[in-house]
Amino acid sequence: MLTLASVMRSEMKKRKLEFSSHPGNLALMRNFVRHFLDNMPISERDRTLMVLGVDEACTNIIRHAYELRDDKLIALSLEIRDDCVRMRLRDYGMQPPVEALHRRRRRDGVIRPGGLGLMMIRNAFDQVDYILRRRGTELVLTKKIASACKETRGNGNSE
Repeated sequence: MLTLASVMRSEMKKRKLEFSSHPGNLALMRNFVRHFLDNMPISERDRTLMVLGVDEACTNIIRHAYELRDDKLIALSLEIRDDCVRMRLRDYGMQPPVEALHRRRRRDGVIRPGGLGLMMIRNAFDQVDYILRRRGTELVLTKKIASACKETRGNGNSE
């Protein structure tokens, strides 16, 4: 059932996983992300939220971009930077409606269908950027991490 196209490692700070859009591959992807985040200065809670956020994003790709087709490519790249972890998800399917990408939390707190997953992704990461490509979409997820560089900048943010 596993249709892993390739796993490439360039160094410990960067990793890439390419897999087909079969839902059975989501467990492999979650383990890949969790292993990458091991031993990073991120709380267990945030680590779990990040894994679930990437899982939700992949599920959205399968459901919406690829309309449940299980033979399409999803590429996930992970990178540790000085002050953050950056995850990029690339698909080559249908692009999401632009208005859906800019939907924010409702002020009245009412949760409506078709947006809870995006809210979860936005809660798991500090920055969520959708880049519409000629074919498909690239989703860039960024999570700030504690580092010596961050402390010397004195930005006053504490978690």
